[in-house]
Amino acid sequence: MAILRVFLTLAICLLLGHQTFAKNDAPCQLSKWNNGYNTFIKRHIRSGTPTSLDQNEWERYIGNNGGCNRPTQSFLHPKDLERVKAVCSNAGGKKFKENLCISKQPFTFVTVRSDQGTCKIRSVREETKHLILACEVLDNNCLPVHFEGNPESLQPNNNAEGCQDPQTRSHAPSFKMTWLQLSVLLVIIYGY
Repeated sequence: MAILRVFLTLAICLLLGHQTFAKNDAPCQLSKWNNGYNTFIKRHIRSGTPTSLDQNEWERYIGNNGGCNRPTQSFLHPKDLERVKAVCSNAGGKKFKENLCISKQPFTFVTVRSDQGTCKIRSVREETKHLILACEVLDNNCLPVHFEGNPESLQPNNNAEGCQDPQTRSHAPSFKMTWLQLSVLLVIIYGY
């Protein structure tokens, strides 16, 4: 009986650990990171970004607004916010892999590369590519939480499913257990 209790306890802990620390395996699932969308906006759709590709101007901007610790940064145009959010829906995106969606249409954005830990800019380049974004549900909306690089200029697979929003996504059953439920279960296991 003691071996069974140890096995059950270990199995429950592994299930909880997987649920707590694993990233979502499909887009538009409940986010485990409540501030993901706000962080995405702060990093990638900032107002006041330089309108030129002048390295000195970008160096001053990044130095004054934070980001010197990130060697590669991509900045989308604030006017494209609704189009960017639409990548996380059937209308604007296709499933790519895991919790990533790829935009149906290309976007133009600026990529700034710097020496890590400094604000010394190595290059500023305007790019036009399909966006690859991690999409998760926050406040009942499927929103972008991460900008994934697309160095190979990949395009969406026309046969892929749409990146579904919360109203149309399939609700696959999932195992969820709170710490209170775990405590009750452990009391039941060890109480008998």
